[in-house]
Amino acid sequence: MKTTHKKKSIKSIAALLLLTASSSLLAAYPEKPITIIVPWSAGGGTDATARTIAAALEEQLGQNVNVVNRPGGSGVVGHSAMATAKPDGYTLGLATGELNMMHWLGLTDLTYKDFTPIGQINFDYAGVQVAADAPYDSLQDLVDTISEQPKGTFTASGTGQGGVWHLAFAGFLMDQGLEANRVTFIPSQGAAPAMMELAAGGIDIVPSSVPEARSMIEAGRAKSLGVMAPERINSFPDVPTINESIGSDYLVGEWRGIVGPKGMDKKIVSTIEKALESAYNSDTYQDFMAKQGFGTEWRNAEGFSKLMIEMDAVYGDIIKNVGLSQ
Repeated sequence: MKTTHKKKSIKSIAALLLLTASSSLLAAYPEKPITIIVPWSAGGGTDATARTIAAALEEQLGQNVNVVNRPGGSGVVGHSAMATAKPDGYTLGLATGELNMMHWLGLTDLTYKDFTPIGQINFDYAGVQVAADAPYDSLQDLVDTISEQPKGTFTASGTGQGGVWHLAFAGFLMDQGLEANRVTFIPSQGAAPAMMELAAGGIDIVPSSVPEARSMIEAGRAKSLGVMAPERINSFPDVPTINESIGSDYLVGEWRGIVGPKGMDKKIVSTIEKALESAYNSDTYQDFMAKQGFGTEWRNAEGFSKLMIEMDAVYGDIIKNVGLSQ
């Protein structure tokens, strides 16, 4: 009886030591530098957002937070690297809205289900830009003209085929009771070259974030007729929302948020989530984003998860209607 009791005591002590050691490891997180993977090239808006939030996170976590760019495959390479990383909290990623599009386009099997959402830190809503001398005084004027003219009369650009701004505008047309492909979309390397083409008269519409159109708008060569956002953008207070313009509640754009691979420890996720919220609210992050005109929007892990689920369904429907579903 004494031997059995002794064995039970030893097992209890061992279990207690194991639990204590495990708790200690979690409490000590992070013990080494953290890496944030960016699925796009250095120098772009996603890269700049990642480097700024990384600097703010360093202040909160007391460890170096390094940014590594893994571009390629329209976002597939970087998002795959995030999903296949060890789920220990030391390799995270700045996921982008393309995560809700890539699998519908047949580029990858990855979906939001392969990630641990931690927090959304940015949302750039789609705007509708036309040339400064275009004969439209409002978004309603443009929609009316598109609906009156034959399919294919108008052209638009601002991203690659199946990119966020293409799909955002196709969804907007659907929202207005028009065919998703009523306006011919011409692929481009991004909003900047598309805005140049718009100003030169080569295309009719550039659906992109309004900040990406800033230089042409400020130069008096383009104007934004509306933004698909719940409220006006602080850096562009004269641009009305599409709800103000045409009474539409259609909201869409490019989201960005911090994620980890599937299967992360909940306590580590909670630690990062709290630090990320503080980093999001810091002057380091908010001042930079305001200066660049980028949108700031916070959702915690739960809210971010709901957003990804919702936007996945939205983009899936648009991609099907525009004829790009695989």
